[in-house]
Amino acid sequence: MARVSNNIITQGLSGTIGGTLVFRQVGGQTIVSTAPKESDKAPTSRQLAHQKRFQMAALYAKAQLADPASKAEYEAARGENSGNAYAIAVADFMQAPDIHTIDLSAYEGRAGGTISGRVTDNFKVTGVKLRIENADGSLVEETEAVRQANGLDWVFTATANNASLAGDKITIRATDKPGNLTTDTRTL
Repeated sequence: MARVSNNIITQGLSGTIGGTLVFRQVGGQTIVSTAPKESDKAPTSRQLAHQKRFQMAALYAKAQLADPASKAEYEAARGENSGNAYAIAVADFMQAPDIHTIDLSAYEGRAGGTISGRVTDNFKVTGVKLRIENADGSLVEETEAVRQANGLDWVFTATANNASLAGDKITIRATDKPGNLTTDTRTL
């Protein structure tokens, strides 16, 4: 790939020449590269699924940029190297939140005990739910966790007493703006 600057012959040139060279305009510069080679192979089922997901991401991004409030959010996330609001919205759709840690050390089954977790996303985590189930599958409680001032940690404060912790399941569900869901379960 070659970059051409201030060349009167190639300035503003775009397209393909002889099926071997491709000219395109990026950021006011002319980029020259070899033409891509088309494959004779049919796409795999994984490739087709990825193409469909990317198409849905593009539709999501267009819808977000059509809404002034969402567009402002994505534009505010633009950094020096992060691209435009459209690219940020596409990336947000493609990536689910990450649950990095779950800290159960302050939970002893009493009301007022806490469970915390570190949850991040490439754009914004919109909610974290916590569910506690007894070993037999009965629900102890389910509620929203509260985002802490650092923006990374979420804390759940128990409101119900839980007499038996042995075998209990703690499930954290994190969602982001496009609705991607990540779940992590721990057993006590």
